[in-house]
Amino acid sequence: MKQLFLGFLFVFVVAGGAFAQGSQPKLEAVPKVELDRYLGKWYEIAKYPNKFQKQCVGNTTATYSRKQNGRLEVLNECLKKDGTMEAAKGEAKIADKQTNSKLKVRFAPGFISFLPFVWANYWVIDLAPDYSYAVIGEPGRDYFWILAREPEMDDATYQQILRKAESMGFNPGRVEKTPQGVEAIRGGVLNRS
Repeated sequence: MKQLFLGFLFVFVVAGGAFAQGSQPKLEAVPKVELDRYLGKWYEIAKYPNKFQKQCVGNTTATYSRKQNGRLEVLNECLKKDGTMEAAKGEAKIADKQTNSKLKVRFAPGFISFLPFVWANYWVIDLAPDYSYAVIGEPGRDYFWILAREPEMDDATYQQILRKAESMGFNPGRVEKTPQGVEAIRGGVLNRS
């Protein structure tokens, strides 16, 4: 039930952000995403803090795979403070079939997927040529993620991504790094040094 509530909260907040973007420059997604190269596991390197990930303390990943209906399955996982893993399964559909860089994602139950407000914007706004990292945002600039194929990213690449994101209207001061390699211990977690 908590995941359902968090999924709804995410959708409403993102939808609301889209209406508040009036003063921002128009956000552009990357010109092309090859979906087969995009599929697979991504490690969350950094993000804007948000309510639906508040319980996550590290080891956050997103795994994308194709579904038989042509859409993508999204599996988000993270380590919680109590040392347990949390998983949320969602679905993504391509919103711009010419570029594949604009998706709509939902974590709400499938039986209400006909409602437009359960689908949130998920735009690939920066992408390494070798698909080693991707940057996700949405037009309201309320949500932002840096994802990578490896759990660590060198600082030069990270700073370059932040500078580019700032030129797109995102605030680097809001970005927080996501710990990877956090070890679960009985009754909690232990950060690996």
